[in-house]
Amino acid sequence: MQKEGFLYRDRLKAVVTCEHATPFIPAAYRKHFPADRSRLATHRGWDIGALVLARRISRSLASPLMRSRVSRLLVDLNRSVGRPGLFSGAALRFSEEQKILILNQYYFPYRSRVETMARNLIRAGHRVLHLSVHSFTPVFGGKTRGTDIGLLFDPGRNGEREFCTLWRNGIRESRPGLSVHFNRPYRGDSDGLTSAMRDFWPENQYLGIELEVNQKFFSVENRGAGRRIREIVVAALPFRLGESDAP
Repeated sequence: MQKEGFLYRDRLKAVVTCEHATPFIPAAYRKHFPADRSRLATHRGWDIGALVLARRISRSLASPLMRSRVSRLLVDLNRSVGRPGLFSGAALRFSEEQKILILNQYYFPYRSRVETMARNLIRAGHRVLHLSVHSFTPVFGGKTRGTDIGLLFDPGRNGEREFCTLWRNGIRESRPGLSVHFNRPYRGDSDGLTSAMRDFWPENQYLGIELEVNQKFFSVENRGAGRRIREIVVAALPFRLGESDAP
């Protein structure tokens, strides 16, 4: 008799992405960002610490990693076309022709790679677990955020909730003092790459989880904490991928 729970129903394959991996602005566009250069190194330009964590998760799961090559200030790969935040700062003032060029250079190729990877795995009979790795600023709007780790998912998808429950429990068991919250500091069903991917596939084919880690762990003065938080997050992943259904 087959065990209950999504971990035993399908063979899972992970895809790891990092949409805000770098503060890099290509040379062709740097002249447009003179006032934003100081912002590029902050959370406004990229998700500090996210890429190193994404690489650790990718290696642990032996899964592909797809990452951004440009700053979110040029174009935000985690926003849908036509939605606020896709272009910000100097890029918001670009002409429509310039914006279309940027989308064709960076946005659509990235989205296409992620979607193609997921589609190929699903066609091969796998169920995709998409882990989108991010970090967030500890203070926003003058208020200190009380979340250490956020696990974002669609509350209407039981498989995503079950996975996040197991992951949260594992993190808390390893480090009881951490504040691990569901759908904080952002909602898991708001606009983003995982939300867009859910429109393509039902949850028996696709699980989209966004991991958000507080950037206080990734400060230059706190490197030891960053290393420990990466170890905890990776060790708490609740299963090994590629195993056949257990009887």
